[in-house]
Amino acid sequence: MTDDEVVETLRTVARSGTLPPPATPEAVAEAEEAIGFPLPPLLRRLYLEVANGGFGPDRGILGVSGGIAQGNFADIADLYQDGPDPSGRIPAGLVLIYDWGCTIWSLADFRDPAGAMWCNHEGEHWPQGVNRVWCTIG
Repeated sequence: MTDDEVVETLRTVARSGTLPPPATPEAVAEAEEAIGFPLPPLLRRLYLEVANGGFGPDRGILGVSGGIAQGNFADIADLYQDGPDPSGRIPAGLVLIYDWGCTIWSLADFRDPAGAMWCNHEGEHWPQGVNRVWCTIG
């Protein structure tokens, strides 16, 4: 699937009214500044053109400021700044975007423009073998 096809597919879901409105460019820029890495291009488009989080499995992924939150986690930048891994074992640039429960998270690699996906459980992390954000959230 191309990036345009992913965006259009999720726009169809957004039109059903089950997703929040898209993020503002300012909210995306603030998240990128707080995290210290640019969002992978497809994830950036999804936030700006489709919805500020909420798409993907179950409750959907976290948004940027003003978007979908999960429990105590307001948005990806707040979660990143709070240091989700007290052990310090998660490298800079791996950003928690989806909480599966039971301390298992999906992370997007902001160091990689493709937004490769990683998994984290109790400070241990490993590649999910998915090299595009949409494979997990689409």
